Amino acid sequence: MKHTLSRRLRRLVSERPYQLVAGSAVALVLATGTGAALAGTGNTPAPTQTTTAAAELLSDTVAAPSQAEAAPTTAAPSSAAPASAAPASAAASPSPKASSATPDPDLVSKKAAPKPPASKVLEYDHEAQINGYYCGPAAVRNALSAAGVARSQDALASQLGTTFAGTNSAEDTTRVLNAVVKGDPYETTMIRGGAATPAQMDQLQADVVAAITDGRGVVVNVAGSVTDTDGRWHSFPGGHYIAVVGYQDSGRLVKIADSADASYPSYWLSTIDLANWAATRGYSA
Repeated sequence: MKHTLSRRLRRLVSERPYQLVAGSAVALVLATGTGAALAGTGNTPAPTQTTTAAAELLSDTVAAPSQAEAAPTTAAPSSAAPASAAPASAAASPSPKASSATPDPDLVSKKAAPKPPASKVLEYDHEAQINGYYCGPAAVRNALSAAGVARSQDALASQLGTTFAGTNSAEDTTRVLNAVVKGDPYETTMIRGGAATPAQMDQLQADVVAAITDGRGVVVNVAGSVTDTDGRWHSFPGGHYIAVVGYQDSGRLVKIADSADASYPSYWLSTIDLANWAATRGYSA
């Protein structure tokens, strides 16, 4: 019995440090068991029971460190699991900024301006000029009446600077029209030379359509002669002012309000003829 215990103790001492504890425990149990057996039976020990008990204790004690070493290995993944799950849920949830982002205004198509009507004639209050040199004040007065503005020829003559020689130019009619109509919408266009160019004819057509569509009459300073669509001849070698109060065929024909003859207050002209009639002069539109 003593030889057996000595061999086991030497083996335990040669094992890893933590087995020393187990060896000590086994030695204590074996010694106690041996003493108890000897005390209980006299000289006869109980080798079988003591050896079995020591083997069980040795087995349990030696197995414990292996379990303790394995424990951190299994615990590490469980503690890391929440950290790896958090980014996944964050990536799955949509960004509030992305869902509430507003479209770039530059990418939104703008609504196109309405197309002007092919024909339009303004309602106006025609008045013939009260003397031979008031054609300027009368034309401005008739154009303003189409916009619902009432002015007397005398008041307008004073603003225009009209004299016995008449009214100087379209620059004056533009100035007075803008003084009366809100927003200064009128501009002066001069047609230089003895005849209008195709570009000037197109410009006059576009200006008439824009002004009439806006509810404003146009004032034109003309000189020379022209024949209207009814074949009637109109001649003013020294110059004259007329108002345009309507158009047809997308501006290719224009309606003239003429203050020269009370018996023939209006007629139609082609825009080409009107542009040539205004050559060397200009218009306010």
